[in-house]
Amino acid sequence: MDLQVNYKLSDDLKTSKEVIERLTSDNISAKLDNYLNKYKKEDSTWEIKVSVEKNKKWLFNWTISASLDWDSYRSEREDFKNLDDLINHLFDHIKEQLSDKK
Repeated sequence: MDLQVNYKLSDDLKTSKEVIERLTSDNISAKLDNYLNKYKKEDSTWEIKVSVEKNKKWLFNWTISASLDWDSYRSEREDFKNLDDLINHLFDHIKEQLSDKK
């Protein structure tokens, strides 16, 4: 099993990269661990793409997409004020999508 997390951050968020990476890692291990176990195989490849930018209103636009073997999941939000809440919120949406998967 190989998990790759790729980040695409706007230039004005480069100073927040460590925080974004930590929050992403915490959410993956706390919220997604049990759901990811059903994809656990030796040759499985997982990719999570995280894209964050500030818009003209100085609010956050955020997208998370996850490719787990042959399944894809995506969640996005615009005009979010608090970065921490946004990250947690979007991982909740990915978790819900994974839980709906039979």
